[in-house]
Amino acid sequence: MGLDEVWGASAERLRAQLAEAGNWEVRFALTRAFLAQHFRPERTPDAEVVAGWNRIVADRGQVRVAELAESCGWSRKRLWTRFESQIGLRPKRAAMLVRFRHAVEGLVAGRPAADVAASCGYSDQAHMSREIASFAGRTPNTLAREPHTPIGQHRYRAWGTFFQDPAGVVGRR
Repeated sequence: MGLDEVWGASAERLRAQLAEAGNWEVRFALTRAFLAQHFRPERTPDAEVVAGWNRIVADRGQVRVAELAESCGWSRKRLWTRFESQIGLRPKRAAMLVRFRHAVEGLVAGRPAADVAASCGYSDQAHMSREIASFAGRTPNTLAREPHTPIGQHRYRAWGTFFQDPAGVVGRR
């Protein structure tokens, strides 16, 4: 689902502002302001969703959805539905993003791509390369060479917490 489908004309205005912004810091500030203005948490995530998210983060994205569902006593379908409604992603996609994050950190730290792929649970280096390209639009080598770009320096400070939890309390390790 795209921003236009969720926020309509507001998303179009944000897109135009981002295109006109002179640098990444301004783009991040615009995005933060937009999200703060448009996001209204309606409820606290289910304890099972929080536990599932914490497990995904603790296992660095290397956990099977069936294991998550079993650990919280839900069917896989119920887990998918609850995850998607409460954090905006299905559990498998959330795990893929967590694994992606760890892979990028390893590459930026200078570790060989094959070692990063193995330690992050990818079937092989090509699998990691495809997944990184799908999320970042860049190859692993390009990401490793660009750790000091403005976007590379701007890290998500609340990693591992729920966005729905403005205080940053739920989901901390």
